[in-house]
Amino acid sequence: MLPAFELLKPRTLEEALELLAAEPSALPIAGGTNLIVDARAGKLAPETVIDLSALDELGNITATDTEIVIGATVTIAQLLESSAIKQYAAVLSAAAQTFANTLIRNRATVGGNLVNNAPCADTAPALLVLDAHVELASLVGTRSLPLQEFLIAPFRTKRQSTEILTAVRFPIPSASAIGRFQKMGLRKISCMAKVDVAMLLDFDHSGVCTDARIALGAVAPTPLRARKAEAALVGTAIIACAPEESVRWGEHPHDKTIE
Repeated sequence: MLPAFELLKPRTLEEALELLAAEPSALPIAGGTNLIVDARAGKLAPETVIDLSALDELGNITATDTEIVIGATVTIAQLLESSAIKQYAAVLSAAAQTFANTLIRNRATVGGNLVNNAPCADTAPALLVLDAHVELASLVGTRSLPLQEFLIAPFRTKRQSTEILTAVRFPIPSASAIGRFQKMGLRKISCMAKVDVAMLLDFDHSGVCTDARIALGAVAPTPLRARKAEAALVGTAIIACAPEESVRWGEHPHDKTIE
């Protein structure tokens, strides 16, 4: 049984920020999937919950010539349906396909997945290789942080108690870039990752790697970039690089040297 709490449902972002400023201990939610699980397990007992799901300004995906902006309340299902995500951020679309199950994808949001910051969060590695930034708003103003900087420890972020994560934005990758995402778990569907790997590689006309971004999830306290593996791939004709070589450069994800 869920513990009793007061539920507030603002209609605008300004109203939501005012409510949060008046009661910083309140819990902002959108899909509420983590709230239900944690409250039933006795891990969470908020007195006040602020439901952001009615804030239309946070529920859109927009694409310009240079970047994509994902509103915080965009669901994982919306990611899968988005033509812009499919075209410009295939690595994120692939991550969304592995996310839990259809029921959860219809409720869980991009912002919620990042703010919860479970080590196995599927969207985080994909967004890391896209060089994503998060946008945070409060009554004082707004600020932007690189996603890697925002994720500081398991289930902890740099979001202040009076802030709401409003959006995630990232530059559109080069047209020649190739993105891939792989998830390993105990089952093929509806499971938490044991290992997540996201990769975004770019090449010149001769097939030599000019940019490599690799991010790992569920293997360390927070998702992280595999900097040694990235450096090893740049300047290499990937078809001539044995798979075991790139694995060797990232074989100790818990070791700080991978960063």
